[in-house]
Amino acid sequence: MTRQPGDGDARKTVPLVVAYAVDQLPHFDIQWFEKARSRLTKIDTVTANPRDAATFRVDAGNFFRIVSTDAPQVGDLNLWNARNFQERFFSGKTRQLHATHLTTGDRLWSTFPSFRPMATISHDTLDWYGWDEDGGGVHDVIGTRCDPYTQKTLGGDDYHHCCHSNLTRAFSRATGMTISDAELHVHDVLNVFMCTGFTADTHQYFMKASPVRPGDFLEFFAEIDLLGALSACPGGDCGSSHSGDDAECSPLVIEVFEPHQDDLANWHRFAPNGYDQTHGLP
Repeated sequence: MTRQPGDGDARKTVPLVVAYAVDQLPHFDIQWFEKARSRLTKIDTVTANPRDAATFRVDAGNFFRIVSTDAPQVGDLNLWNARNFQERFFSGKTRQLHATHLTTGDRLWSTFPSFRPMATISHDTLDWYGWDEDGGGVHDVIGTRCDPYTQKTLGGDDYHHCCHSNLTRAFSRATGMTISDAELHVHDVLNVFMCTGFTADTHQYFMKASPVRPGDFLEFFAEIDLLGALSACPGGDCGSSHSGDDAECSPLVIEVFEPHQDDLANWHRFAPNGYDQTHGLP
């Protein structure tokens, strides 16, 4: 290790600066959302089977929930603009604008150049969890998704039911794309119900058994027309392992709801970002 310079302590104790001033982000009006979700009609139900994924569609202005039904289970969520798959969930920028773990009032932002809210978290039955003594929280956007490439590197085997593969198969089925073309559209996820953080000593990414229980759900409001895919992770509640068949796994259910149209007053779809895309060139 390099020897610390004489002013090392001073360098470490400079004040921190929050990277993005977010006071200009679209306001989350909790009263509006509570009214909008007060008269919901269920219009669709989709099940993501254990160690597999399912796709679902949600029109702008509708709600959808990811529901724990049988036992503690985590899920990996991808979202695309249903009309343009090039616009998809941008977990890294969502993390920078909100936090490492998301909850009610946070928004899922899309990739450049559209860069706008795709969905807003309107209700979270696990919002009570906060941060535990290990620094863990729920619904993270810091991990990616379990995948067969990392599994091959670390474990040496070809495992086909990692979330990356599950999402790839589901997207391929939904769009008719070849599996190789579909894989290029699978992206970093929102780890729904997953409890994660970084260790205090080595700062390594950790997971622990999810606090989710049957009946818990994470609810979203679709700000644009969405195609979603949800993988029921092979790690089950991720309390021991993932990328294998050892953990007990359960299904996850996606429920889609339509609000009463009178309750959507004053709602407008977010337009694509207004940047001119010239990047400094004439």
